[in-house]
Amino acid sequence: MAEPWRDRARRAVEWNWRLRSAGDPRPHYVICGKDALAYYVARAMLESELPAGGARVTVVVPERYRSNGPDVAGLRGVRVVRSDRLDVATFEAAGLAGATGLALLHQDDVGNLHAALCAQAVDQRVRQVLRMFNGTLADGVRKLLKAPVEVLSDAEMAAPAFVAAALGEVDPSSFQHRDKTLRVARRADVRAQDVVCALADVSEQGVELLPAEQAGADLVLAEATGQPPGTEVAARRLVRARRRRRPVTVLLGAVRGFATRKIGIAVMVVLAVIAVLGALISRAEDVSPVEALYLTLVTTLSGADPDTDKAADAQIMQVVLNLAGLALIPLITAVVVDGIVNARLALHTGRLQPARAGHVVVIGLGNVGTRVMAQLREYDVEVVAIDKDPEPRGGTLARQLEVPLIVGDAALPETLAAASVADCQALVVASTDDVANLEAALAARDLRTDLRVVLRLFDGDFAERVEETFALGVSRSVSYLAAPAFIGALTERAVISTIPVDRHALPVAEVPVAAGSELDGRPLDVVNRDGQVRLIARTPVGGAKTIWWKDLDPRQVIFAGDRLTVVARRRGLDWLTRQCAPPARTGPVPRPAGPVHGGVHAPAAAPPSVPDPTDAAVAASAPGAAHPVPPVGGAPSTTNGGPTDDFELTHRYDGTGEVS
Repeated sequence: MAEPWRDRARRAVEWNWRLRSAGDPRPHYVICGKDALAYYVARAMLESELPAGGARVTVVVPERYRSNGPDVAGLRGVRVVRSDRLDVATFEAAGLAGATGLALLHQDDVGNLHAALCAQAVDQRVRQVLRMFNGTLADGVRKLLKAPVEVLSDAEMAAPAFVAAALGEVDPSSFQHRDKTLRVARRADVRAQDVVCALADVSEQGVELLPAEQAGADLVLAEATGQPPGTEVAARRLVRARRRRRPVTVLLGAVRGFATRKIGIAVMVVLAVIAVLGALISRAEDVSPVEALYLTLVTTLSGADPDTDKAADAQIMQVVLNLAGLALIPLITAVVVDGIVNARLALHTGRLQPARAGHVVVIGLGNVGTRVMAQLREYDVEVVAIDKDPEPRGGTLARQLEVPLIVGDAALPETLAAASVADCQALVVASTDDVANLEAALAARDLRTDLRVVLRLFDGDFAERVEETFALGVSRSVSYLAAPAFIGALTERAVISTIPVDRHALPVAEVPVAAGSELDGRPLDVVNRDGQVRLIARTPVGGAKTIWWKDLDPRQVIFAGDRLTVVARRRGLDWLTRQCAPPARTGPVPRPAGPVHGGVHAPAAAPPSVPDPTDAAVAASAPGAAHPVPPVGGAPSTTNGGPTDDFELTHRYDGTGEVS
């Protein structure tokens, strides 16, 4: 059978890309993934303002897949390779040999490890960035691979933002750099002398990042001076409130959950009959209430000797009491058995739980939900988990932390009632299904309208409309919060930390100044750019002591070898990296060509000539240059759509971001 024309066209396009890339001096990055994290990383690499005039990006996606959010294969300017296996043949087809970096971003730890080993067989020198959840496996990967490797966990980086939103605090970002520990805080919570720089000014018009007016900013980066962060303070307050709950309320809640409703009603009816007959006996026998109670209990529990001389009404009451006693004994047995069965079911499925108040409910024990649950328990906050899977990824850890796990659909009212959602502190919806997350959030709001909901949604446009229509609470994007760290590791930038601010992310990075760069010999005041870059420290060449913000003089001269620590937006960090880079070469950059086996390049024929990219690099560095720089030679694309102007998720620029 002849090859379909679509396959022939795709092969022709891929072959054309190989011919063009052979002499292309731009760095080449291979990204393997299909979700929003791969989308953000690929888009940032396309928009990067590197001295060589941008980057070439190849994305490897499965043959058929469903994108739960922005589609990485829909980016304009990427080369798309479709393969269901990340093996040696796939990496050779993607042109991994001689590439600058490889990002393995699938949510499969073992699959990423296998792909890393296959990539090492193709080229041992390519820099690899792996996405992994298992910390123990990540430590082993660093030792196992011969290639330069960085292993990151997006769930671990994003979990603090979910915890802070659940407790009603700012994102508790903190990091240690050189000899200081810095953290994000509200300006009112820190001393003025501890403020490093202003991060954001929040108003009704929106969020202004790195504002020019430092004194009026609501959110600041401050030096940690031993005071606990706001998240820890909020958690302590919640724990104290839980301990002050009345023990009688807890006891009544436990009694209500001990037996089913039908058995409880039956027991109450029988006890009511016994009480009424006891009162009648007291009146008929003309005895005291204590004696009447004695006669009633003896007659009910042990029966009474027949007495034909009694009046007819007394004989009738005696028979009824005996029948009630016969019914009461099995009912008591049923209550005990039902309580034992309920306890076993609660232990196994978590559906039958005593009433709680002031706790946090986490829906979905995947990568993110498990991290959120663990961090809340570190603060001693009571947690109840809900998941459809009886054995979710975080099920074992939930049992170790003694967190009740309710197995069921979180959109059902009975499941939410079993978790006492109506009385909880907050609801964190962190599963990987947008529709299920929204259904659970809406069902929870039906139980309590003022409930704080932290919602994870992948599709950005969908999340934006949900926020405007339903006002469900805080939305968080795991991929967006973690993307800057993956980008920094892939490009070998020293990204120290990523600070989430609303739906934005500010990377903290240390950038070295190269000899002959634009900043070599310039004063420090040229580094700060309102809304883009804020300088917080400078480490002089030669390993001298770091000069922090308090002692920085804007008139000081920058020397080659200095390292500048900044808080910046993505575009500002690109600008600073370009300004600190060595001057561009005047001719084409030689690149190894030909197949690679075991990390050794085989000789290949001379590549066809390509236009000199130097002019494009100079134009990219000029003020007002368009971004991103298109591929050299106008290389064809197999996809539609295009990157946006900025990486931040704002209503003004981007409507396609994952929000979770």
